[in-house]
Amino acid sequence: MPSLIPAALAVVFSALVLTAALKDVTSYTIPNWISLALVTAFPVAALVAGLPLAAVAQNALVGVAALMAGMAMFALRWLGGGDAKLFASVALWLGWPAGAPFLMTTAVAGGGLALLLLALRAPALRPYVLSGPAWFTRLARPGEAAPYGVAIAFGALVAFPQTLFAAGLGL
Repeated sequence: MPSLIPAALAVVFSALVLTAALKDVTSYTIPNWISLALVTAFPVAALVAGLPLAAVAQNALVGVAALMAGMAMFALRWLGGGDAKLFASVALWLGWPAGAPFLMTTAVAGGGLALLLLALRAPALRPYVLSGPAWFTRLARPGEAAPYGVAIAFGALVAFPQTLFAAGLGL
């Protein structure tokens, strides 16, 4: 019978990225504790998965590269600070080569999110959206930012099964 610990670690990763998406869509913020929890849980998960030190170092380099890219996108006002930190902490878990599908899936999901937000903000739909909860009406407000944490979470969940980490956990 497989150990429950590897499965629990996969659930922790999934729960944290889904929590980040939910917080972002409802409040346009991603609390720092989510990214910190991902970074803190990674060494434990890597140890349980039996990742070699070289793979852990490679994942760390991917995470640092993602942080640098996220900081640049934040400086250009393309992303919020929480999005940049979430992007980097997820990249730490995914490493290479799963980082490539993560990046592509996140970009495509971000495009889909943008189209959805444009539809919600269209004059024909806006009156219907305004009768919803406050967080939903904010999504429909023209000129409002996009909760990109949703796209990051989607990309993370799609790419996770392709990681060396998931293979080491027997998933």
